[in-house]
Formats: sequence, structure tokens, C-alpha cells
Amino acid sequence: MLDLELLRTLVCVVDEGSFTRAAGRVHRTQSTVSQQVRKLEQTVGKTLLLRDRAGGDVVATEDGELMLAYARRLLAMADEAEHVVAAPRAARVLRLGIPEDFDVSRLTVLLAGFVARHPDARLETISGMSTDLRERLASGDLDLALVKREPGDGACLAAWPEQLVWVGDKRHLAGTDAVPLVLFPQGCIYRKRMIYALESAGRAWHVAYHSHSLAGVQAAVAAGLGVSLLPAFAKLQTHAMLGAQDELAAVPPTELAIVGNPRAASGVDHQLVAALTQAVETDFQRLAGV
Repeated sequence: MLDLELLRTLVCVVDEGSFTRAAGRVHRTQSTVSQQVRKLEQTVGKTLLLRDRAGGDVVATEDGELMLAYARRLLAMADEAEHVVAAPRAARVLRLGIPEDFDVSRLTVLLAGFVARHPDARLETISGMSTDLRERLASGDLDLALVKREPGDGACLAAWPEQLVWVGDKRHLAGTDAVPLVLFPQGCIYRKRMIYALESAGRAWHVAYHSHSLAGVQAAVAAGLGVSLLPAFAKLQTHAMLGAQDELAAVPPTELAIVGNPRAASGVDHQLVAALTQAVETDFQRLAGV
């Protein structure tokens, strides 16, 4: 393998026409410069320079001229590579919104893989209620968002229906006592569905537990604190499913959608949308047992 430092010394000696002048230019001794040229000649097995011992001048041999042409090209490429790599680059910032009532653990591996494949992009992931994410998207604070919404509620880049299921302890529904609910905050579409279904059936209810996170709601239901309404994929094995037999009517599905501005999207945005789409569809297929 050719040593770039030796090639640089060869070019310097030929340009200066003298080992002495080349040594002064590279701030090394003449003997060091001579040794480097000899080492390069040993590497390629050719004599590259002819030394005029009387006048001290140096000229390239035919092989030296050929090597010199390649040396200049290789050094130019090396200098260009160093300059490009060292130069500061403006990273493309992608701001992605994820709803707090979503199983973010399903996306962590996906997001880490996307960042690894796109070193020229910086991904900023923000969590919040879907209503807040849509407002931030409209104001330009987000580029893309994965939101829960009413089916068909506006344009989107991809969408999937979310089947909702009642989960909790049957004992909470016995008698005429108010049903204890495990709820997400105001503005959550699951909360709206849950309260509307109970009030439409004339059932009293009260807040038993309140959490911003899906994990918090899941844990509260598993601990027996109350009843909740969750997307089917979020039902844990420790959750008992409730339904018509428990006088809880089925509720219409919600929608999981990727929303953004398709006209402003770049290639890397489209790749992030594709990755999110693949992740969501993989989970839905797993849920369906495909």
C-alpha cells in the first residue's frame, strides 16, 4: 500500500528539483527526505529519481514521472476527503411527534435504526397528547406526527383503524355503584369514547386513576384500580376483557394516522414515514396473528 506521506515527499522533491530545498520546505533534514524517497522506491521496486551528485539537482525517471502523476491525484483526493469530512455540515432536523398514550417501546428500536442509517439527519422525538401534537404540527413545530384521531379526520400520509376493547375487573361493574375509570387526560379520544359509552347507557362513573402514559393506565388496570378502554394491541395478558356480557357496549374504532405536510417533505422524511408505516403494520399483523 502506498504511503501518502512518502508520495507527498516525492512530489515536493520533484517540484523543488533538489533534496536540500525539499527538506527546507517540509522542515525535515535532507537525510530524512532521502530516506523517504528510497523507502518509496523499495516499495514499488523502481528507481524514481536520478540524483546529480555534482550539482545536487534531481530529475524524475520515466517510472518516476508515472508515479508522480498518480501521486498528485492521490494527494489531491486525500486533501479533498479531509476537507469534506472536516467541514461542518448542517444536519437535517426531523421533528417527530408521538402520542403519550402510545406504546413508545415499540418504536425505540425503529427510531434508533433510522438514526443509524441517516447520520446526516437529527431526529427529535416529542411526546404529547394527540390534540397537542396536531396543534404543534399546524404551527410548524413538528414535521411529522403519529396521532390518534376520529377516522377520516383530515388528510394524512398513512392511517389504520384502531379497534378498542374494554379491560378491567368485572367486579367493578356489579350493582349500581359508579364505575371506577382509569383515564387518560382531557382531550384523549379513548377518554371521550369511554365516558360517552357509559353516559349513553345511563351508567354513573368516577375517576379512579389518571395517567398521561399508556404504561400507567395499563398498570392501574392490571392492579385492579378500575376499568378502561384501550386499543386491542395494548391489552396485556393480565387484563380481563370486558364486553356486552358486562353491559358494556362496543365502541367504534378510532384511527392511528401519520400526519404531516407531503409537499414540504424531503427524501429522508419519506423514509421516516415508510419506517413508521412498516412498524405499525408489523404490529397490527402480529395482533391479527398474520
